Amino acid sequence: MATGGQQLSSCHTKQASGQHGSSNVSRSASTKMDLKGGLEECAVALNLFLSNKFTDALELLQPWAKDSMYHALGYSTIVVLQAIMTFEQQDIQNGISAMKDALQTCQKYRKKCTVVESVSSFLSRGSLEQMTEEEMHAEICYAECLLQKAALTFVQDENMINFIKGGMKIRTSYQIYKECLSILHVIQKNKIKQQFFYEFEGGVKLGIGAFNLMLSLLPARIIRLLEFIGFSGNRELGLLQLQEGASGRSMRSPLCCLTILAFHTYISLILGTGEVNLVEAEGLLAPFLQQFPNGSLMLFYHARIELLKGNVEKAQEIFRKCISVQEEWKQFHHLCYWELMWIHVFQQNWMKAYYYSDLLCKESKWSKATYVFLKAAILSMLPEEDVTATEENVAALFRQVEGLKQRIAGKSIPTEKFAVRKSRRYSSSLPAPVKLVLPALEMMYIWNGFPVVCKRKDLSENLLLTVEKAEATLQNENFSDYSVDDECLVKLLKGCCLKNLQRPLQAELCFSHVIQSEKLLKFDHYLVPFTLFELAVLYKSQGEIDKALKTLETARNNYKDYSMESRLHFRIQAAVHLWRKPSSD
Repeated sequence: MATGGQQLSSCHTKQASGQHGSSNVSRSASTKMDLKGGLEECAVALNLFLSNKFTDALELLQPWAKDSMYHALGYSTIVVLQAIMTFEQQDIQNGISAMKDALQTCQKYRKKCTVVESVSSFLSRGSLEQMTEEEMHAEICYAECLLQKAALTFVQDENMINFIKGGMKIRTSYQIYKECLSILHVIQKNKIKQQFFYEFEGGVKLGIGAFNLMLSLLPARIIRLLEFIGFSGNRELGLLQLQEGASGRSMRSPLCCLTILAFHTYISLILGTGEVNLVEAEGLLAPFLQQFPNGSLMLFYHARIELLKGNVEKAQEIFRKCISVQEEWKQFHHLCYWELMWIHVFQQNWMKAYYYSDLLCKESKWSKATYVFLKAAILSMLPEEDVTATEENVAALFRQVEGLKQRIAGKSIPTEKFAVRKSRRYSSSLPAPVKLVLPALEMMYIWNGFPVVCKRKDLSENLLLTVEKAEATLQNENFSDYSVDDECLVKLLKGCCLKNLQRPLQAELCFSHVIQSEKLLKFDHYLVPFTLFELAVLYKSQGEIDKALKTLETARNNYKDYSMESRLHFRIQAAVHLWRKPSSD
């Protein structure tokens, strides 16, 4: 890892000199930007970006963005990232336009035939004479641009043609990366010397690693379909490629690091079992955090790691620092608001949680339906007099949710669909609102917050008290259409708290109650398959692996068409991957 840091350190020295690392590169129109100059300036721009100097990075890259493949890739990547973070339609259009220009720039440097033809011909002859080093780098840059353009195509609008185009771009990008991996193996086998081999290698490892990692996360039924059209995903290979890339001296080293950090601190939690490799995450982050102590991205992941270690108060402090270190990209602030909101939910500090949910409603465009639902859900946890003091109308907020739902790639966002369904209990068409029970804790469960608090006995005990209070209240209420559903939700949440507190027998009783009530549920049919998943996790924690896997199979195969189905299938796939022993054992 140190080597990656050293590579960036040399660039940082250039940046500190105030020349943006371009002192030896002429800006005149007559000068051609060679591969060496492009790599040097792109590395400096990455340095600027990781130091929160986003505009400086863009200004360094923009003049050569239509002449140099690496300037084109760097410039368009920042514009695309901004578009994805703001979700503003104009920014998305700017991102698509920048990426289209970048693809044209990269295309100019690609070999004037298909990459498959290039690779098959030189592999058959055992040499790389038919492809220059510059052409090889053009393939990697083109594949990266294609993948990013596909991502933007998905969020542009719900036109099915765009969805198909996006899918085709991803497949083309994947095929190019596979061919570049073949090139890499030939170079290594024949010990062919290239001046910038380490940069080409870094690009291959980032692409192959990210593709394998992400494809391996997909539910089994989707993987089988993708394998039929030529995709495959191996999680161990993906992580290994990214680890090697992160420890190398390529300018893509920090990008490999950030990809692994996203997997360990986010994806493994939201789309996995919550079993997170924090030791590796800390080790990967350490050298980059030392080099960029005030970098927003580095601070963000530092805070996430502290949160997952159970150091909630320290995480709060770092998230607040992440907000204070820069004002240029407010979107980073929104990521921190989201995290701080959940921390206050974990602590049941409802007024502060409301404060951050309100900020998200006002400032972020990512998912207005989710933000408004969460705001209303958090207010629902407060006493009536505290809600009155905020001058908010909880029922009116819930009624706004359905009108805020959006579609991406022609599909509704699952968490928004969930929020809309729950909000219908406040519909103006009903004689009176039917209050949701513990809606903030239900959303905490949906976002897999219980594994986050499991390392804090005090938080788990306080959450259990709140759940038991709601349980007692339900027992004293008149029976209604929603009574069984509400009771089962409370039992699921109670079971999660008891599981965190190492009280497995009591937790199992709660989970069993939900499963036995399956035929009595009227609305929240998601409760049974999700409870089966929790029961499987409980069995696994007690060493009953076979029983756990059988329970997972029941949850996966016996239920369909329920809320958040795809998220549960992601979690089941992650659990099966982690728990199933290799056949060689």
